[in-house]
Amino acid sequence: MNAADIYNEVKEINLSYLMLAQQLIRADRETAQYRLGISADIADIIERLTPGQVLKMAGSNMVLCRFRFDDRMLLGLLSNHERDRGTGHTHAAILAAARPVEAVA
Repeated sequence: MNAADIYNEVKEINLSYLMLAQQLIRADRETAQYRLGISADIADIIERLTPGQVLKMAGSNMVLCRFRFDDRMLLGLLSNHERDRGTGHTHAAILAAARPVEAVA
């Protein structure tokens, strides 16, 4: 994979993320904030982005979304392939709900 391929993949991820985020926020703001791990201020900004602004942001060479979880236990619960996976996902959701959302810098 060369640099141009990587840039195109990053752009695609960014565009998909921003479009999904806008759709979630417009459909159910509170649930979107929880699922995306963002504050109300960030949700406002994302919701108000014009299509041109979305494309401009998506064209960044940095991935705009990131893993919310840097906790090994939480990642383990989400990636667990055991038979009782639903319980692990529920436990992970409870742990995630207790974490602070991203703040506007």
